[in-house]
Amino acid sequence: MISVEKAAPSELAVVQKLATTIWNIVYPPIISREQIDYMLEMMYSDSALEKQTSQQHQFLLVKENEEPLGFASYSPKEPGNGSVFRLHKLYVLPDQHGKGLGKKLLAYIKNEITPLGAKALELNVNKKNPAVGFYQKMGFAVDREMILDIGNGYVMDDYVMTLHYQ
Repeated sequence: MISVEKAAPSELAVVQKLATTIWNIVYPPIISREQIDYMLEMMYSDSALEKQTSQQHQFLLVKENEEPLGFASYSPKEPGNGSVFRLHKLYVLPDQHGKGLGKKLLAYIKNEITPLGAKALELNVNKKNPAVGFYQKMGFAVDREMILDIGNGYVMDDYVMTLHYQ
């Protein structure tokens, strides 16, 4: 049985493990191994995850028969303003793609944020990431392109995509 649930603080280690596994499969054709390692440390170290949770990031795990297969995180785009939310992360193990797990994570998020007054869900995705097609199928549209300097000589070359609810 497939379930989506909020990740407990003790499950952030599961998020780290999934991120490391997924990133090392998905991103080598897109960005360098060095950038992958840099970004994993920047976004998934213990201190980075603690900071994100302190900034209202809600982490979710999608599981099949209690086995974690993917995760997501989201938060209000601006504290105190619940009309636009940010999808910070949505990752599913590549061998689990096509099972509807990403769709279930998005549905869970929508069900959580709609009663809070959400009118849109926004995300960044690497322009070369095949997930762009998934997000388009889910109703997201490209709003703009963004090149973000993330330090250490690395940049994120992304699309900013938005799904409007109302």
